[in-house]
Amino acid sequence: MTISTNYTQARMNFARLLDRITQDREVVIIERRGQEEVAMIAASELASLTETAYLLRSPANAERLLSALGKAIKNEGDTLSIDDLKLEVGLD
Repeated sequence: MTISTNYTQARMNFARLLDRITQDREVVIIERRGQEEVAMIAASELASLTETAYLLRSPANAERLLSALGKAIKNEGDTLSIDDLKLEVGLD
């Protein structure tokens, strides 16, 4: 759910808004008279969105990831133990 408020109300309720953003994962849109609106989200949400955008930026990587996701949803493919996966990616 998105919360819309204006600058004055946001300033008056700033601590409560920050709590809703971080605890309830709400997005807050602050409307500013004569200026572009601003969105506030939790820093961890921004990091997640940024990482997802980075991973999907390459069409080849996006195709590979979406294909893997599709297989996982359909419960297709091989399963690996944690130890086997570490060996496969060189983390032993």
